[in-house]
Amino acid sequence: MFQRMIDDFKDSTGTALRLTSLAAAAMLALFVSTSFLCAAVFIVVLDKYGPVQACFTGAAIFFVVTMIAAISYMVRKNQIKVRAEQAAKSTAQTLLADPMLVAAGIQVVRAIGVKKLIPILAVGGLALGLMMSRSTAGTSASEAPAE
Repeated sequence: MFQRMIDDFKDSTGTALRLTSLAAAAMLALFVSTSFLCAAVFIVVLDKYGPVQACFTGAAIFFVVTMIAAISYMVRKNQIKVRAEQAAKSTAQTLLADPMLVAAGIQVVRAIGVKKLIPILAVGGLALGLMMSRSTAGTSASEAPAE
């Protein structure tokens, strides 16, 4: 069970590192190409209209590039958040289906006894219910649109 979690962590770390290096290379190339494009547009507008209009054109080009980068960052961040929530739900379900965990649970029931375990399970169920209600209330309040 732990080996699988460690392997998943290694795989996700390696994937994240590769994606980060690719994204850094792409951003560097995008920056250089945008700089040359902006310089070319600046020279054309400078010859035709003057220095003030050329500066405004360069600023507009960099503003558009910045907005595209910010929007793509926000979309990617939301995708990662959704994947993490799905993975957490999947992990919780697989842990409950693990035969080793079920065997350990049966041994605990045998050691403690069913009559002593019922009140403990009732208190645990109550605590779990309270935690889930707080978790649901916290997510619905954070997803509410700001006015």
